[in-house]
Amino acid sequence: MHDTKPLLANSDFPSVFRNPLEILQINLGYLCNLSCVHCHVNAGPKRTEMMSRETVDQVLALADAANIHTLDLTGGAPEMHADFRYLVRAARDRGIEVIDRCNLTILEEPEYADLAEFLAAQQVNIVASLPCYLEENVDKQRGKGVFKDSLAALRRLNRLGYGQPGSGLELNLVFNPQDAVLPPDQQQLEQAYKQHLRQHYGIVFNRLFAIANMPIQRFGSTLISHGRFESYMALLKSSFRTANLENLMCLNTLSIDWQGYVYDCDFNQMLDLPLGAAAKPKLHISELHLEQLENAPIATAAHCYGCTAGQGSSCGGALL
Repeated sequence: MHDTKPLLANSDFPSVFRNPLEILQINLGYLCNLSCVHCHVNAGPKRTEMMSRETVDQVLALADAANIHTLDLTGGAPEMHADFRYLVRAARDRGIEVIDRCNLTILEEPEYADLAEFLAAQQVNIVASLPCYLEENVDKQRGKGVFKDSLAALRRLNRLGYGQPGSGLELNLVFNPQDAVLPPDQQQLEQAYKQHLRQHYGIVFNRLFAIANMPIQRFGSTLISHGRFESYMALLKSSFRTANLENLMCLNTLSIDWQGYVYDCDFNQMLDLPLGAAAKPKLHISELHLEQLENAPIATAAHCYGCTAGQGSSCGGALL
């Protein structure tokens, strides 16, 4: 696989600085039941990297110390981690909102038959990947049969109340472009998703997040292999919008990898780009002091243009 980090290092991206910490985004490990083309962490069924219980408890201690309001769980498939339910329960007992970045198909695996009910009981906010509402496009990007299983999982979630008005159970979907292009207008695309999924499958959801593909890891390597890396970077840079800088997710979010090391964002984590571009290669959660984050500079590189291009992009969708 091609390494894009050297190609991203020399960047003129504007300097940005941290606001007060509000969100912890935790990568519990790279184990996943899928191997998606657009995956920026190279997750898959053969990955063995998983967060230890000790580190999980350190995450909870940091959540307490920082008084964060949201714990954003990702992977891989975060639900495949042995301590996923332990962490969710502990966070909810603290009154912390929990986001589960779910690939949907995990809910249809026999060994996770009660997972959807658990998520509903804990009132977990589900952010589910569904890169298109057409079967052919989804299976092309994520694997044969994924669309069918995703629909089954969405129906299961709807029956539990997810996405239903007044239920308090939030179900948001994620769109990723199929190619080296920017996402279309999020609001218009959301309406198209809602109309198609309701009309053809009787499925409802709350919001759609349109997220740009980052030129790193598996997607970045594919761009290089096809000779399209430079043109995609040119697209991102030419589509830069200054207004997006005020809404970047890295301003109030700290990313923690499966080993407990901290980064400014999930994408920097995948590039092994240290917190704040510090001289020390990596800072562990056990070594972190909250005052280190106050107005601290955020490590940036050329991939950051992926968050500021067009309508902007974050793990919560468009920025504008």
